[in-house]
Amino acid sequence: MAKVYVLTSGKGGVGKTTVTANLGCALAKDGNRVCLIDADVGLKNLDVVLGLENRIIYTILDVVNGNVSPKDALVRHKNLKNLFLLPASQIATKEMITPEDMIKIVEELNGDFDYILIDSPAGIERGFRNAIAPANFAIIVTTPELPAISDADRVIGLLENNGFDDKNIILILNKFKVNMARKGEMLSEMDVQKALAIELIGVIPESDDVIISTNRGMPVVLESEYGISKNFVNIVRRLKGEEIPLESDIPSAINFLAKFFSFFKKR
Repeated sequence: MAKVYVLTSGKGGVGKTTVTANLGCALAKDGNRVCLIDADVGLKNLDVVLGLENRIIYTILDVVNGNVSPKDALVRHKNLKNLFLLPASQIATKEMITPEDMIKIVEELNGDFDYILIDSPAGIERGFRNAIAPANFAIIVTTPELPAISDADRVIGLLENNGFDDKNIILILNKFKVNMARKGEMLSEMDVQKALAIELIGVIPESDDVIISTNRGMPVVLESEYGISKNFVNIVRRLKGEEIPLESDIPSAINFLAKFFSFFKKR
């Protein structure tokens, strides 16, 4: 049986779709069979981030309308043969799909995958309810700005009202600006975790590499094993129960100096 995660935020623009694509790729590179479901019906960006927009034949709307099965609608990734996408439809609206439809789709896919990640649309309306319906776990993606944190807090409350609890809601802090946080000009990772009171499972510093790779339709995890890619690998290891310190996600002057002096000690 697959572990089914919904990635949600409340506020748009926090990088949720990029995080979904990279986390899915990192899980697939780790040897897992992974299915990504784009639940952002009417917009559909996950296929573009994955570079799969030209390979789509069927969408989730074809599945809901009974034209094809969920497995027939899947698009296999070009580079990772154990990573699949169930694309959203750009011509549909969120009201054309129900939470019961999503539960049925995930039930039919469940036995073929280790992980199913559902990319939720921004907001807390019908699309949000569709996305969370089949999920066992929720990953909140937020940035360190107060509006994003306020919306994330609202989403956590809604998730709890829908049967989720502290044990199955976790947090990823995205677009974190290390220098601003260290100067006190931005909330730190611990400030955000304290404000939302859920487990922080990963910190993704803001990086030009993510923007460049996203514009290429190639998630950064597939382009390098270093830099930001390592952060997604750390998240995968934490999801699997390994204890990886959060400090390893955050580049700092202290870490740099420690490596610098360590280098000369070895000589």
